[in-house]
Amino acid sequence: MEGEDFRFRGGRLCLDFVGTLGGRYRRPVERLSEPADLERWLRVAVPIPEGFSATSGELDRAVTLREAIYRLAHPASRDNPDIADVTLLNKWAAERSYVPMLHPDARGVSRRATHPAKAGLAAVACDAIDLLSGPWLERVRECGRADCSLLFVDVSRPGMRRWCDMQSCGNRAKVGRYRAAHPSGEAYDAV
Repeated sequence: MEGEDFRFRGGRLCLDFVGTLGGRYRRPVERLSEPADLERWLRVAVPIPEGFSATSGELDRAVTLREAIYRLAHPASRDNPDIADVTLLNKWAAERSYVPMLHPDARGVSRRATHPAKAGLAAVACDAIDLLSGPWLERVRECGRADCSLLFVDVSRPGMRRWCDMQSCGNRAKVGRYRAAHPSGEAYDAV
């Protein structure tokens, strides 16, 4: 299935884009290693029409945008934004985005762009600006699992969520704590 190697756990388009680089603190997993990867991500995330090809230059610019968004949104660095990151984000947000096109039946709508990759990245940049300037920025967290670096918006009522996803990172952390507390099947000795 297209896009199955991408992680969509951030709760926002821009954070899902940041998640295309996984494992930042151990062995990084680059999910945008070639232009076709950027095409796939954009088709799954935005979505954009089929039949376009991203260039290596667009891929390089996309990765640069991704890292700027990461620094601007990350809890450890967001209070001291680098003006170069802000400028880059504003530049991308000013790019022409998708234009709605009404179908001949006057009911259906499709989205078109002269440059689909640029339009998709402009949508990511606009979402980042919305997140960075709004009330949800204070709820952006980094996954509490040591080998996960995904950023996510904590929408839990108390605002105390620790994991990007309970089914993956949260479960692994709980299993790890259990195994550390009960080495070599120690929990079964009481029976």
